[in-house]
Amino acid sequence: MKQLSATELKVSHKIPVPDVTTAARREFSRSSASSQPKMRSSRHQAATTKTSSAQPASSTTASSNRKKVDLPLSPQVINRSSRVNQPNFYTNQNDVQNVDVREPFMRVTLPQEVNEKKRVIAKDAFPSTSHTVNRTSTAAPLRHGEQRSHRRKANVLTKSIIYVSRLLILGVGVSAIAGTLLSVLDPTNQINAETPTAETQPAVTEVAIVPGSGLKLTQEMSSLKTTVEQLAAKQKNLLPGVFFVDLDSGSYLDINGSSNFASASMIKVPILVAFFQDVDAGKIRLDESLTLKKELIGGGSGDMQYKPLETKFTALETATKMITISDNTATNLLIERMGGIAALNQRFLSWGLTATQIRNLLPDLEGTNTTNPKDLAHLMALVNQGDLMSLRSRDRLLDIMRRTVTNTLLPRGLGEGATIAHKTGDIGSLVGDVGLVDMPNGKRYIAVAMVKRPHNDGRAQELIRQISRAAYQEFNKPNLDQILRTTPFVTTTPPAANPATSGTPSVTTEEQQSTSNR
Repeated sequence: MKQLSATELKVSHKIPVPDVTTAARREFSRSSASSQPKMRSSRHQAATTKTSSAQPASSTTASSNRKKVDLPLSPQVINRSSRVNQPNFYTNQNDVQNVDVREPFMRVTLPQEVNEKKRVIAKDAFPSTSHTVNRTSTAAPLRHGEQRSHRRKANVLTKSIIYVSRLLILGVGVSAIAGTLLSVLDPTNQINAETPTAETQPAVTEVAIVPGSGLKLTQEMSSLKTTVEQLAAKQKNLLPGVFFVDLDSGSYLDINGSSNFASASMIKVPILVAFFQDVDAGKIRLDESLTLKKELIGGGSGDMQYKPLETKFTALETATKMITISDNTATNLLIERMGGIAALNQRFLSWGLTATQIRNLLPDLEGTNTTNPKDLAHLMALVNQGDLMSLRSRDRLLDIMRRTVTNTLLPRGLGEGATIAHKTGDIGSLVGDVGLVDMPNGKRYIAVAMVKRPHNDGRAQELIRQISRAAYQEFNKPNLDQILRTTPFVTTTPPAANPATSGTPSVTTEEQQSTSNR
């Protein structure tokens, strides 16, 4: 019999593999696994027998001194032995009598067993570091159960990430839907959307605000408009332009208010406003001197035209004469001092006066300088609120306008105790007046009345006086708030007199008061 070396140790496992179903194969695998210890012992006995028979007696002593170690099989060997079909089987013809011919056998090299031996020895010798060695070793392949465990952990991690991502997406969606529902169902929005009732909030008339002005128009005074139209209808060939505004309530009267008219001397009102603007800006001092020049002398009204050339006038004196006595020369001096006609027109436009323009120096007897009633009312509203100048300059401006000498138009229609700051205009084709009226009851309103007429037709002045009187009476009527604030008159009945002591009938307190007033 051929002797086997230590490096070519052969372990034979010949297990018949029947052709059975899957269940039978699983039973076969369990039985084969249980027979592994028996086969290891048989392999060890066979190897011992072969070695002892082949070696001489001298070598037996040396081999007896060797330490025998039962090397456990490698997992690879066990896995290979459990396979059903194993290719490349071979048998040793010389050892047929000692080997079970029914078992296939495989070649197992010594280095593998030595490695297994070293691993077992290291594990037994150094139990504290065996865990570290096994953990750091990468040579040993993972078993089938360990591979499944790793795959299971990877699947759990992946599923956890997907689950968290879905939760985040779901949370974002739920938040968006909840925000939309809350904004729709917000109680504050529902309260704002509710229509106010007459009990909780009084009815408010729509207010039309002229851009860039202090005009806040609520409702037109229809009764006053009817009265003015009737007055104008009685005068043939007269075209009135009227704009009145109650600065307290916003009620207004508008008849041809947006139609252009010749401005006459009423153009001096926006010039005076521009003058005080420059005073506030420091461009003009009230006490600075203005020199009379020949090209600036204007005919018509005023006395500065009769002064010698190169006469000096203070700026405040010039502005005052322009309004109080409607001095045309003074107007021309201020136009020249503030940069000329084009500069003033640009400033008028910046205030929102779209129809107010200066085209010629005064006197403008042809009526080339233009404006309209609504522009002048708009300008007076800005002056009243102090939007164009300081309060000090506004007070000076109104004081100058209250000293206007000509009081034959709007002032004639006012009642006793009323005051007006105004400026008139009078040329052959037009007559007009613009002012700010203060009533004894504290009410303030803007009044603008202009009338186109045949040349120097005196009916135009009378029509303006009639319009002023009708408007004053309308504004003087107590409104609903004033009526509600009035203390009601209460009558008291004294105790009845004794008929036995007095034969005269009883008299109430109201009758006593009326008797004493007589």
